[in-house]
Amino acid sequence: MPEIRTDRLLLRSWRESDLAPWAALNADPVVREHFPEVLTPERSAASAAAFQADLDERGWGWWAVEAVDTGEFIGFAGLDPVEDGLPFTGVEAGWRLARSAWGHGYATEAGRAVMAYGFETLALPEILAITTVSNVRSQAVMRRLGMTHDPAEDFDDPTVPEGPCRRSVVHRLHRQEWRRTG
Repeated sequence: MPEIRTDRLLLRSWRESDLAPWAALNADPVVREHFPEVLTPERSAASAAAFQADLDERGWGWWAVEAVDTGEFIGFAGLDPVEDGLPFTGVEAGWRLARSAWGHGYATEAGRAVMAYGFETLALPEILAITTVSNVRSQAVMRRLGMTHDPAEDFDDPTVPEGPCRRSVVHRLHRQEWRRTG
């Protein structure tokens, strides 16, 4: 299974030692502000196991993200097919980092790495990213990655319960545009 290295990050397989910091990240209400709820340690562990199973099966998916200088697990980033039931299909890029890793450019760095993998290794024609209307931090990362937003594609996510996290936006980047700017 491939690892992805950047100057400061290692995107890699999940380890047993990632489970406690992953659970802490998902229990942080600030990190989970744009999700319907925080996750229990059991649900966090189950998600990590599912992510690793996808990596083992496909060779790509949601990688654990480690800061190279410290070896510390700081979150996840990767690519995954869009969930069934959404009003579009494709492959989604995403990231979620511990609050201590915010403000260092790690999300953008990890995002660039997974976009490069998606376009250059997987030859995807397009990559998209989805977040809530209110998640301006992630939308800023999407713009830094060269992705564009069409308000006509905003939608109510049917996989999310009614409430402030349901209204979502889609940002897209086509491979041709990546080649020009990437």
